[in-house]
Amino acid sequence: MNDPIADMLTRIRNGQMRGKSMVATPASKLRGWVLDVLADEGYIRGYEATTGADGHPAFDISLKYYEGTPVIREVKRVSTPGRRVYMGVNDIPTVRQGLGVSIVSTPRGVMSDASARAANVGGEVLCTVF
Repeated sequence: MNDPIADMLTRIRNGQMRGKSMVATPASKLRGWVLDVLADEGYIRGYEATTGADGHPAFDISLKYYEGTPVIREVKRVSTPGRRVYMGVNDIPTVRQGLGVSIVSTPRGVMSDASARAANVGGEVLCTVF
């Protein structure tokens, strides 16, 4: 697997299109940090660290719906392994005039765009969620 973050986002997107309540993804520190931001911003109910059927660590992600429709309408990967996108604090994009969130990997950790602006740090824009 070349892009584990894109794989996790695709699993979330596909699970919500099918109306699943939970999806599973392999565990890693970066995936956990991204899931922390998604949970803090209210896009997922939460996640739990488990062991997969193959014995490797995994995350069970509880998806969130509002009146039968998925809370996450759109999720896009911005920075890829072939094209890293770094932005300064003044260049971090706002998603849908502030209704969405950009997830940024900064020297102070993975955080939302609003938190990065408040901490006055830039970094790699991992993805945008609306």
